[in-house]
Amino acid sequence: MTELYKKSLEELHSLLVSKEITATDLTSETFARIKETEPKVDAFLALNEEKAQELAQAIDQKGITESNVLAGIPIGIKDNIVTKDLRTTAASKILGNFDPIYDATVMDKVYQADMIPVGKLNMDEFAMGASTETSFFKKTKNAWDETKVPGGSSGGSAAAVAAGQVPLSLGSDTGGSIRQPAAFNGIVGMKPTYGRVSRFGLIAFASSLDQIGPMTRGVKDNAFALNAISGFDAKDSTSAGAAVPDFTAGLTGDIKGMKVALPKEYLGEGIQAGVREAILKAADTFRALGATVEEVSLPHSKYGVAVYYIIASSEASSNLQRFDGIRYGFRSENVSNLEDVYVNSRSEGFGEEVKRRIMLGTFSLSAGYYDAYFKKAGQVRTLIKQDFDKVFSQYDLIIGPASPTVAFGIGENINDPITMYLNDILTIPVNLAGLPGMSIPAGFSEGLPVGLQIIGKQFDEATMYKAAYAFEQATDFHTKKPVILGGDKA
Repeated sequence: MTELYKKSLEELHSLLVSKEITATDLTSETFARIKETEPKVDAFLALNEEKAQELAQAIDQKGITESNVLAGIPIGIKDNIVTKDLRTTAASKILGNFDPIYDATVMDKVYQADMIPVGKLNMDEFAMGASTETSFFKKTKNAWDETKVPGGSSGGSAAAVAAGQVPLSLGSDTGGSIRQPAAFNGIVGMKPTYGRVSRFGLIAFASSLDQIGPMTRGVKDNAFALNAISGFDAKDSTSAGAAVPDFTAGLTGDIKGMKVALPKEYLGEGIQAGVREAILKAADTFRALGATVEEVSLPHSKYGVAVYYIIASSEASSNLQRFDGIRYGFRSENVSNLEDVYVNSRSEGFGEEVKRRIMLGTFSLSAGYYDAYFKKAGQVRTLIKQDFDKVFSQYDLIIGPASPTVAFGIGENINDPITMYLNDILTIPVNLAGLPGMSIPAGFSEGLPVGLQIIGKQFDEATMYKAAYAFEQATDFHTKKPVILGGDKA
């Protein structure tokens, strides 16, 4: 019973069903693995050991059925997903003492599937960042190279999976926050269609863009996870009533006749040569599998970053008004009147990046600038969506890089907000259009993983998984492991 952390969900399930291992064994090994690797990775903000062991024992007593692949499986949770009686900080000082009294809907689904939450994962503060360096508490490292960032904002969720601390984690994606860290860490990350997974209990950054999704080492594992967390939720007014198919059903490896689009804008200026080369080779792999791959244009995607930072920051300035030092969270002691409570609590409780976005959003929504900025951004957002609609009228999927570069050095870009914002240039349009997008391992550049982004039609994650699985079966990138998992030096 060694090295369980290297096994897929199906392999772990088989061992649990045959009683070669118990959920208690698996949970104990998970915490041992976390404690062994955490000094190198720094992925977790809080551990849930006592409750996790209780859950594991209860699952062992109940027994694990053949049909429930996720029963007894440890899972890590991004720290902006509310967890009852388990500290939830969104990696911010302002929520440093927040112990929620309820669970997010996605946590209800985790428990219904008999998964075992083992702890909360580090992230950029309030999900604002592309490197997990804006966290108030710690800097998570890339699983492949401790001197590199893990990406963001779901950097802890990605690094924990890539380092074998957990086989599965949940992240959230507002403008690429699942896909970019998945690419940087050489794992699979899925941002589902907006509305596919309930946002109830997700600490809001930008309500029209945020979406929770799973992060795993393999495509099939990811599909199992999305099966479990999807579905309509009456508590979320943006939840969609779309039927939830079995996302694992179409994983045959056969994609003959599939039509795939490769936008020229996704391979242009600013894309590292090694990343471009890996994506062009991936396109050839799809062709070899019998798919048609053709160049297309998404002309308005170049405006994505500008549109995103106006809309997302505007929604953030609205959503973050609730953190005021009155009802919960950090309250400044340096106060002499009510205005001081508001101003000083927010000034001392929020980090620099959060303040920057609040200011940008408040400016965009202000009376004199609303029409010039927020309203205009909404109009261009519609044009971006129409570009996608036009391509999807003729193609099944769109592919491209998940990030313009491989993982960069810790501290390298943190003082350059524009460079940091441009990290999401390839992922942002997907959120603006409400589409599903995923990143899968597709090669290496400079010894670091390159992620292939696959974009699908609304609520057509099944086709994305089908293509991703076929690509995974035809290549060996997903089998490469970082040193921390016993692989060769990157």
